[in-house]
Amino acid sequence: MFHGANWQEETLGENLARAGVSRRSFLKFCGGLAAIFAVGTPNPPAAIAQELEPEAEKIAEKLAAQKKPLVAWLQLQECTGCMESMLRSGGTTAEEVVLELMSMEYNDLLMAASGEAAEKALHDVNSQDHILVVNGSIPLGEDGAFCTIGGKSAEQVLLEAAENATAILAVGACAVYGSVQAAKPNPTGAVGVDEIIKDKPVINVSGCPPIGEVITATLAYILTHGEAPKVDAEGRPLFAYDQRIHDSCPRRPHFDAGQFVRTFDDDGARNGWCLYEVGCKGPSTFSPCPIIQWNLKSGWPIGQGHPCIGCTEKDFFDKFTPFYDTLPNVPGLGVEGTAEKVGLGMVGVAAAGVAAHGGLTVIKKLSMRRENGEEKLLAAFGDEAEPAATSTSMGTVDNADSAKKDI
Repeated sequence: MFHGANWQEETLGENLARAGVSRRSFLKFCGGLAAIFAVGTPNPPAAIAQELEPEAEKIAEKLAAQKKPLVAWLQLQECTGCMESMLRSGGTTAEEVVLELMSMEYNDLLMAASGEAAEKALHDVNSQDHILVVNGSIPLGEDGAFCTIGGKSAEQVLLEAAENATAILAVGACAVYGSVQAAKPNPTGAVGVDEIIKDKPVINVSGCPPIGEVITATLAYILTHGEAPKVDAEGRPLFAYDQRIHDSCPRRPHFDAGQFVRTFDDDGARNGWCLYEVGCKGPSTFSPCPIIQWNLKSGWPIGQGHPCIGCTEKDFFDKFTPFYDTLPNVPGLGVEGTAEKVGLGMVGVAAAGVAAHGGLTVIKKLSMRRENGEEKLLAAFGDEAEPAATSTSMGTVDNADSAKKDI
């Protein structure tokens, strides 16, 4: 459990009321959180949103009763992209996160203070119970000389901030495992937070950068439930990282039909075909990108015509480069054989199977946990939702690697 002995006197509900935030706006925010926790998207179809209303009320009640926790947010060896992603979160504005949900006592990227005043702010929050959020890797090479803050190495800054932390979030690929700077030959000796912090659990919110709503939802989950969310084998919250991009990609029917982009300026690219053959790593990447997306659901890499590079996966820069090379031997579903064997020439032969499977692919199956612990599978298409088969499979993917997602 996460405890906060030094929380501010005013509750979040009182703070929101004083700031002029309406009950309706707060419930809408909590409804988005409920949807992310249950089905992985802040904007579910209307029928599912209605089903989630009681859960949204519970989240609102718990959050409103909370007192604002102290937060230290470290920026170590990184590019600021993760904070930029959070600040541009569509579901929750920066003002709500920074000013309403938590008391961010230290963030050297955003705070006005500098020098001794900034160092004192960090010292003061470190001396109390607080939530610690970390962006950036920790360089161990040359005794930490590659990243220093106030004359201290990134490792020393992290260890001091973690001592009284009641929850630790490693946000972004750099904080999770070191990211690009940890790629071979790793000249700075960059490592992730959980390579340094061994005596406390670290929640890994991966991505380069992670989606802003996933960052804020993870923080809100801790405040709402008083504990960390369930995580996968990589320490990532299951509510966000429990399925592959390939499972929910809108270009999936083209993969099954053997319709691939061969070059970035061909007819396949113009028609929105599958990007597998130009290097898409979606079949090997666990992330909610196609569901939540970025910037008020206005876009994401594959939606803009660029293949996924697998940035939520550990060591992605070493494992997946060259980025535009094809992943080997990814099975095609809905038609027999691998994606390479399918090809455009077999579309006619496989038409019947593709048509049947394509319908299952476009209809996104969402699993929603009810209050009594039972699960009901809903098939969501557009804004309509009807009960579907009770299978726990996504219906469009091989779940042989599901063990990867369980602890």
